[in-house]
Parts: sequence; C-alpha cells; structure tokens
Amino acid sequence: MPLSPTHATQLATMDTARAARVLNDIRSATLAGRRAPLAPRPVIKESWSRMLRGGVDPDHDFRSGLLSPEEVQRRREGTQLRHVLPVLREGLLSVADVAHHIMVVADEDGRVLWREGSSPVLRKADGTGFELGADWRENVVGTNGIGTPVVVRRPVQVFASEHFVRSQTSWTCTGAPIKDPRDGRLIGVVDVSGPLDTMHPATLAWVDSVAKLAEARLREMHLASLERLRAVAAPVLARLTGRALVVDRDGWTAAVTGMPYPNRIALPKSPSPGRRWLPALGLCVLEPLAGGWLVRAGDEPEPQGATRIVLDLAQPRRWTVTVSGGAGTWSHELSPRHAELLYLLALRPAGRSAAGLAEDMFGDPGRTVTVRAEMSRVRRYLGAFPAVLPARAGTETG
Repeated sequence: MPLSPTHATQLATMDTARAARVLNDIRSATLAGRRAPLAPRPVIKESWSRMLRGGVDPDHDFRSGLLSPEEVQRRREGTQLRHVLPVLREGLLSVADVAHHIMVVADEDGRVLWREGSSPVLRKADGTGFELGADWRENVVGTNGIGTPVVVRRPVQVFASEHFVRSQTSWTCTGAPIKDPRDGRLIGVVDVSGPLDTMHPATLAWVDSVAKLAEARLREMHLASLERLRAVAAPVLARLTGRALVVDRDGWTAAVTGMPYPNRIALPKSPSPGRRWLPALGLCVLEPLAGGWLVRAGDEPEPQGATRIVLDLAQPRRWTVTVSGGAGTWSHELSPRHAELLYLLALRPAGRSAAGLAEDMFGDPGRTVTVRAEMSRVRRYLGAFPAVLPARAGTETG
C-alpha cells in the first residue's frame, strides 16, 4: 500500500532509530525487487524508477565537480533568486537554526548558490558534498530535496532512506520550487535539510509557504518595475501618432498607443536598437528606454536624427545619463559604480576589455565577473549605447 500522509506522520512520531529502520526496509526491498512492508510514496517510487532507468548507482557516492567561486558569484548576480533572499531568510532561517536545519538555495540547474543555518549541520553537509557550487540534480546524486523538486516542479520531502543514494540516508530534506510568477518558469529551489531526527511532515507546508511568499515578492517587483517604465513611457508615447508600445526588457507591456494592448511580445534574445522582425508585429523599430524598449510598428517612420547621450557627473553624489533621440528624452540616475564605468568607457573609443576595466576600477584585472555583471546591468537601461561612448573625458556624445 502507498505510504500515505498518515503513515508519514506515524514515522515522524517514531523514535529516530525505528523510523530509520522502517524506511531502510522499504528502500532495500524495493530496490531489490522484493515486496516491501509498505510501498514507497508515489513521488519517491517514481523518482527511484527514474534513477534505475538512468543507471544511478545507489551505493556509489558520486559527486560532480564544484563550480568555481567566480562562477557561483556570476550565477548569483544573474538570477532573480537574489531578490528574494531576504524573504527566504526571514521565513526559514530563524526556525532552521534552532531546529538544526540548514537553508539551501539552488538555481534551476540544481547548483547550490547559497547555504545558511546551523553551523554543525553545515559542517555535516560538507561531508556529503552538499557545498556551494555542488550539482544536486536528481540524475547526478539521486532522489533528493533539490533535484527531485526540479524534475516534478512541486514541493517534495525526502525522509532518510527515501534518498536513493545510501550516503544521504541519514538526512531529511524538504525542497520547494520557486517559479517566475510571470510565466511559471522555474528559477530555482529552496531546501531545508537536516539530520534524520529533525524530520517532521509539517516542514513541507512550511517550506512551500515561504517559497510562495518569495514568488509573491517577485510579482510585486515586476508590477513596480512596469509602473516605473509606464511613467517613462507616458511622455514618449504622447508625442507619437502611430502604432507603438513600450515593453520591459523581457517583452512585458507597460503602455501602448494606437493598437490593442498585448500582455507580452517576443523580443530577440539580445535586442539592439534598429529595425527588427518581431513575430507578433512584423518589421518594427526598437529604441531603448530606461528599463525597456520603445517598439514602433514597421509602418511608422523611423526616428530622424542622431541619438545624443549626455553623461552628467557635475553634481556631487547625483550622477545621471540622459538619452535624447527621435522618441524624446529620458534620464537615468546612476550608482557611483555605473557612473565610474561609463566614464571609463567614454575615455576609451577603441574599447576596453573586462580585465582592463577591472584593473581600472578595482586595481585587480581578475575581477572580470563583477565587471561583466555591472555591464549587463548598464545594458538593461542603455541597450547597445555603451559600445559607442566617446573617448574624450567630456560628458556628451552625439
């Protein structure tokens, strides 16, 4: 018979040794093809079947190579998960530390990007390869609280010997997927893990609730960003008479004029200013705005005149970049680092390598990951313009 929630509760109320024996008997019998005292839960049985079909050895403690610290940092800076860490910490860490758990946040590839919580448990996790940069996909390390939620796209709790690989059977892990609330795309998994004696069925609902709070935070951030873009778009669209819309960098619509309101349009993978073919609209003209793109329908005239960029560093502690073109003028306030980065680019018309910029900014040519991440953020509001900034130390280009 399947292991029902009632059986799971019974296991949680047993002493640790007895619960471990029951779960181990189920695992051993099932993997040997014998009749088990209780059938594994469906989600576990299906996962074990995937492991057996994929050739994962339950008695082999296979660990893949860790990502380098630089790659971990690059992934941290490129994922939306970084925006919801405060929500996850507030909802999980205070309880996790007292209950001898750790909180682990992994990306959509099952790579561990953050680990926090009980220090003794973190040290034990190191012994199982549960480290920063580790690969915890299901087809690499077997049934677990990160890789299995990635596959099934729903919360999963893995008790002790429900883990497929024997070296993990002294742990209990509970993971919940975190999805992009705009389109349901998986962006990562949050997991609470600890020794077997910390297991409790209520942990599943707890972790899932906090994951849902994280998704709600992402939804709020998206709506707020569209509101900011709408404020930028209003004066631009007011000057146009044809069909046009303003979308964020992922194609979500903030405002339109002269046409029906689409929820989202498909943008090229790497949009750039100029004429582009878009599936929903045909030939269009794209022009960057702060936080998004102005998209003019192809039957509208292309903006006339050169684009003018002004980098204003004159005011103390308030630096801006202003772009003027056929669609009007808009400004963006710069952080000190972005002001410095754009100034350095303006000094070098032939371009500057990531290592060169790292040397200029930090005195360390090895900090290329940070430079590339900052350039990616600059392009979100300047599009391709940083590539054509002038060499001179002045503050204006046309």
